Amino acid sequence: MAITLTEKAASEVKKIIVDQKLADETVLRIGVQGGGCSGFSYSLGFDNAWDEKADSLEEQHGVKVVVDKKSDLFLDGTTLDFHEGIDTRGFTCDNPNAKKSCGCGSSFQA
Repeated sequence: MAITLTEKAASEVKKIIVDQKLADETVLRIGVQGGGCSGFSYSLGFDNAWDEKADSLEEQHGVKVVVDKKSDLFLDGTTLDFHEGIDTRGFTCDNPNAKKSCGCGSSFQA
């Protein structure tokens, strides 16, 4: 799989699934879409379905992670983490394929 989920990120995902009472078959869907300040932006959300032909599925730290095969190319080697600090709180992507990122960190150029 193109992306690695840290234990901290997985813990936060599990907490959200429980808090929002999402179904047992819920997966974390991670992808890339056109847009943002730098050309591409990350998409992160929950889904109840995945396509064996169009998606990759892997369980990491008890979380089922799905990445569509088109996004796989842009996310190869990426680590999804969860940051909790005084100034910010949320998921972060450390993407070695990003040649340039915008100031807010939500979009990148590949």
